[in-house]
Amino acid sequence: MAQMNLKEAIRDAMRVELERDPSVLIFGEDVGNVGGVFRATEGLQKDFGEERVFDTPLAESAIGGMAVGLGVQGFRPIAEIQFVGFIFEALDQIVVQAARMRYRSGGRYNAPIVFRTPFGGGVKAAELHTDALEGLIAQTPGIKLVIPSNPYDAKGLMISAIRDNDPVFFMEHLNLYHAYREDVPEGEYTVEIGKAKVVREGTDVTIVSYGLMVHTAVKAAEELEKNGIKAEVIDLRTLVPLDIDTVIESVKKTNRAIIVQEAQKSAGIAAEVIAQINEKAILHLEAPVLRVAPPDTVYPFAQIEDQWLPSPATIIAGVNKVLEF
Repeated sequence: MAQMNLKEAIRDAMRVELERDPSVLIFGEDVGNVGGVFRATEGLQKDFGEERVFDTPLAESAIGGMAVGLGVQGFRPIAEIQFVGFIFEALDQIVVQAARMRYRSGGRYNAPIVFRTPFGGGVKAAELHTDALEGLIAQTPGIKLVIPSNPYDAKGLMISAIRDNDPVFFMEHLNLYHAYREDVPEGEYTVEIGKAKVVREGTDVTIVSYGLMVHTAVKAAEELEKNGIKAEVIDLRTLVPLDIDTVIESVKKTNRAIIVQEAQKSAGIAAEVIAQINEKAILHLEAPVLRVAPPDTVYPFAQIEDQWLPSPATIIAGVNKVLEF
């Protein structure tokens, strides 16, 4: 075991796969000698050379296009998009080309690509650097979507993503890169893509979330327990495919649920989870399932983002609402 933060765990996963599989390549803006804007790839070019880890021009469409071309030729590219707000330039390559490759070619070609990108608020970053844009990817068949909340999961999920024969969009929360360290196994191990995790047991209400909001939900659950309310917290970990079975099992036990997301309220992951709960467990509910999410506005400037983002207090208010229904 080694103590790692989330960024170090992701880097270690990429190192493991670079050593294991010569077809793995890493490229993006400043990922080589600099090691990326957040140093997630620091030292990898030195250890594996410029042919395995290399810089690209400042052109997301080119990064995405090269990833698709290399993927169909038998490589396993890890393409970094420097910030999530920059994916718009590469959406054609990600959701039209990579995601449809297996279907379009009748299984003749795969697109075993990992698109890595940091995202997330609470860090006072510039416009387009923090938006939670997972909903754009989640609506696209053919691409998996992973958002880890902790270093252990981040490493295991990244290794699974690199080994997957279909494209994976891997989102890394900026506020978790250096948030804390935990024991992470050295060497290789995998965490299954498509499997949620119950991170806190409870009996009174289910709180479902992912990424940084898992930690916000746990803080809320700890406060609720002081008043005798036992909240079960579920970390989805993977948004596509969605492990709705774990959520339904919890809802059948607690009979109440709220879904927490950092993205704007409408048309997001929370709405999908609620729809599936209603389809599969509505007779177990004693209150409507609520969303705790920011309002449907443009992501605010840094001065007011703390008021815009969900907090333990807003989650507690949501829990009290479903308990009092």
